[in-house]
Amino acid sequence: MANQPKTRLYVDSPLGEGQAVGLDPERAHFLRHVLRLDKGDVVAVFNGRDGEWLAAIDGFGKGWCSLTVTAQRRLQAAGPDLWLLFAPIKRGRIDFVAEKASELGVSRLWPVFTRRTDPNRVNTDRLRANAIEAAEQSERLTVPEMADPLPLDKALASWPVERTLYLCAEAGNVRPIAEAVRARPRGPAAFLIGPEGGFAQTELDEICKLPFVVPVGLGPRILRADTAVVAALACWQALAGDWTADGGDTRPPFRAPADPTVGE
Repeated sequence: MANQPKTRLYVDSPLGEGQAVGLDPERAHFLRHVLRLDKGDVVAVFNGRDGEWLAAIDGFGKGWCSLTVTAQRRLQAAGPDLWLLFAPIKRGRIDFVAEKASELGVSRLWPVFTRRTDPNRVNTDRLRANAIEAAEQSERLTVPEMADPLPLDKALASWPVERTLYLCAEAGNVRPIAEAVRARPRGPAAFLIGPEGGFAQTELDEICKLPFVVPVGLGPRILRADTAVVAALACWQALAGDWTADGGDTRPPFRAPADPTVGE
């Protein structure tokens, strides 16, 4: 189809019919030299505010590409109100966390420093780039907000009490995650995933005293931090998020190819 988009890009520009959009050198290079697109080819663009639009390539230059927005493909829809607080882990694995959290619909990524966190620095620009790429590929209409890294106690000091914080604990007085999520009313939620060495016991004791915290278990095996992220988010999405029957699917319809044996 002539207007079938060749790829999907997140942009920060306003989007509307006839709107011009300029791409940075990295995106221009990707379209021209990686995908080998040319003037007139159509891409999909979204900015997290105005829905998803089709845009035609006007042309390329040295380090730039210009697009013209032509037609709206999807209306803007809100994603789950779900935060992920996580202790930074080693490069590669932390990139995986940002990517998979974005695919799983997280609305805010928030690195927090616990008593056993190692490393103690975070490249938030790289994490955001991973989250954007995952948003482009997963067909979501938004990109996770990247919160500034903070010590965990400071993050919790200003916590909005209406947002349930599910503490993924390795042991102690916890409820199975499915049981805990089903027991809570639907509303703003967050998950806290600890460092590779686990939380300090005194830290756990302090966290569990907070009225908005619900300690949950992720089964009988000890999971790596990045595995725990995927497991926890997938459980919540299946039980209370947009994987549920009333979550809706705003994507364009994907039709299966016709079965050539039908009618024989």
